[in-house]
Amino acid sequence: MSWTPEKIELLTSLWNQGWTTARIGEELGVGKNAVVGKAHRLGLPKRPSPIQRRAEDAEPKKAPAPKVQSKGISIYDLGPGMCRWPFGDPGDEDFHFCGKKNIPGKPYCDEHCAAAYLNGKSPRDDGPRNNPHAPRKH
Repeated sequence: MSWTPEKIELLTSLWNQGWTTARIGEELGVGKNAVVGKAHRLGLPKRPSPIQRRAEDAEPKKAPAPKVQSKGISIYDLGPGMCRWPFGDPGDEDFHFCGKKNIPGKPYCDEHCAAAYLNGKSPRDDGPRNNPHAPRKH
């Protein structure tokens, strides 16, 4: 494609009016890349990219701060599926429970199961141990 003085004048005019490169290309019968290249060679003012990054993509999201409750979960707020790990003395005013999501079939969350059970298993899951009262197999 040859850039005639008329086409260059039209390109410059449409560029300065804010037309998109695709529309200018359609008007001139060329591709938008040809428009961008010629505008660059002519030294026309640069434009911001039409591809806008969403604000949430521009800055990495920070994990929300965990909610800290001074008293935790009371026995009255403790519901199904919540960790029942106790904190404090039941007679104290600030006695509370963990309240995080429990492991299915267990009364505690991951963290508290690790503290409560050997190898993360309930002693009941392992069967009888060295219990002197358990029946012996001969």
